[in-house]
Amino acid sequence: MSFIKVYIHFVWSTKNRVPYFDTPKLRQKVWHHIRENAAKKNIFVDYINGYSEHCHCLVSLKANQSVSEVAKLLKGESSHWLNQQNLTESRFEWQDEYFAVSVSESMIEKTREYIKKQEEHHLEKTFEQEYETMMFRYGFQKYSSIKMEAIDRVKVG
Repeated sequence: MSFIKVYIHFVWSTKNRVPYFDTPKLRQKVWHHIRENAAKKNIFVDYINGYSEHCHCLVSLKANQSVSEVAKLLKGESSHWLNQQNLTESRFEWQDEYFAVSVSESMIEKTREYIKKQEEHHLEKTFEQEYETMMFRYGFQKYSSIKMEAIDRVKVG
């Protein structure tokens, strides 16, 4: 038997960052559904929360699960369910892209607390600010032709 413990912190937003989840009650209903659906698919959601236009989900991957597969299953089914339930005024969609980063054992509790405090966190910081901070903190880069040219000059020079 193999023993695996790999935690991934997922973050994804609504299409065009539309604030569909404008009440705590609706947010909790959506997060609860995602957790229940994940369990049916043998995906262990350790913690889930978010705000009006995005979701944070801490998942412990199993040996036969990939990051992309889990993101696709969670986002796809929840989008379908939201539309079936008519929980939004217009057709609901998640944005295609998502953020996923591994979480070390020593940072699990800190990550849970961060996810837990989304309501208060977003009283001070927009999702865009949070997203940019995460992109910078974890070393992700958004490349434009100007940035690529600058990188190429550094490599050559």
